[in-house]
Amino acid sequence: MSKLTKNRKEAESKLEAEKAYTLGEASGLVKEISNTKFDSSVDLAIRLGVDPRKANQMVRGSVSLPHGTGKDVKVLVLCTADKEEEAKEAGADYVGLDEYIDKIKGGWTDVDVIITMPSVMGKVGALGRILGPRGLMPNPKTGTVTMDIAKAVKDTKAGKIDFKVDKYGIINTTVGKASFTAEQIKENASELLQTILKLKPTAAKGTYVRSIFMSSTMSPSIQIEPKSVGAVGA
Repeated sequence: MSKLTKNRKEAESKLEAEKAYTLGEASGLVKEISNTKFDSSVDLAIRLGVDPRKANQMVRGSVSLPHGTGKDVKVLVLCTADKEEEAKEAGADYVGLDEYIDKIKGGWTDVDVIITMPSVMGKVGALGRILGPRGLMPNPKTGTVTMDIAKAVKDTKAGKIDFKVDKYGIINTTVGKASFTAEQIKENASELLQTILKLKPTAAKGTYVRSIFMSSTMSPSIQIEPKSVGAVGA
């Protein structure tokens, strides 16, 4: 039996089949069953009772995680020359416009977040086919198209994440690292879930939060009871 299979079996033995845990229990368990040599990401998969093909049921937004994501977020700012200094001082990794637009057209997307300003969205919009599928397209709703470049960069570096449902109605996002304390994982996950609850579309009928699963890189998934996060009859 390979070491990986052995580790996986050991991790699965700590989980009760079919059991849905509270957010607090899951946050402790995910640390126990995370056994990679590197510092694994802790992820949430939240299935919502929405039809994302309908504009009035699209759930998307951003949230500032109280303890950050635990990763160094690489930020590209696409802006006019007069905003470059502001972006650099705020901590952006890459700053510029035409040269980076050309690089992206050539296939370069080695960044985590792209922030831009309204006046250059015409140029940035042309990159939709490349940036859209990678989740990198700036959007005013998530604060990545703004005149306040410095604030957007600082918020992103401090742990602000963007999320949206995919075509299956699922939100997949990272809420920390396995090296975080169970309490930090719980608080980050709770902040995200409370934000998603507030964004419930009025057009969504029936159960809003269908299921929540927490996992770390290569670990089994832990089912979380939606009622334990305040999603009562949601």
